Amino acid sequence: MAVYYPKSLARLVGEFEKLPGIGPKSAQRLAFHVMRVPEDETRALADALLAVKGSIRFCSICHNYSEGDICDICADPRRDHALLCVVAEPRDLIAMEKTNEFRGVYHVLHGVINPLEGVNPDRLRIKDLPPRVAGGKVREVILATNPTVEGDTTSLYLADILKRLGVKVTRIAHGMPVGGDLDYADQATLIQALEWRREL
Repeated sequence: MAVYYPKSLARLVGEFEKLPGIGPKSAQRLAFHVMRVPEDETRALADALLAVKGSIRFCSICHNYSEGDICDICADPRRDHALLCVVAEPRDLIAMEKTNEFRGVYHVLHGVINPLEGVNPDRLRIKDLPPRVAGGKVREVILATNPTVEGDTTSLYLADILKRLGVKVTRIAHGMPVGGDLDYADQATLIQALEWRREL
């Protein structure tokens, strides 16, 4: 049975459907919510969307999202800059930060190696990782990719490169189930994964 919306509402539903994890019913629910809230709330949402697109860029050091050339974590002198954690996505960095256990710095790859989807190492933020490590200021690199085939492949690829530079390379282990995602893991699981990391 066809669903009929006014054109502008149908367009809004269609735009919401493009978001990850949002199906037709959720898109409709969001669109109807927008219709119910006061106009100033709708305008605030639109302004926030435009502001984030206009002001967010990649940190020139770690490639996390940032409003400046260098993100707050990389610029923080209280962080342990000799301890470097490599994650696949910015959301994984946030998951690690929520543990309040990791006080080092990060390197965000923006994906994992996945030949089936045409994602090779050249498409990731890998090329400036070895120079960060080769400077001699990094004592350990923690590879915190998801325990999936793609995450493991990426970690093994990076470990091979990094170990040639004479740095200690570890991988988060205990607590993370095979096939799990870092951003869905609870804080206790991530703390355990950090504590029981192993050298590669």
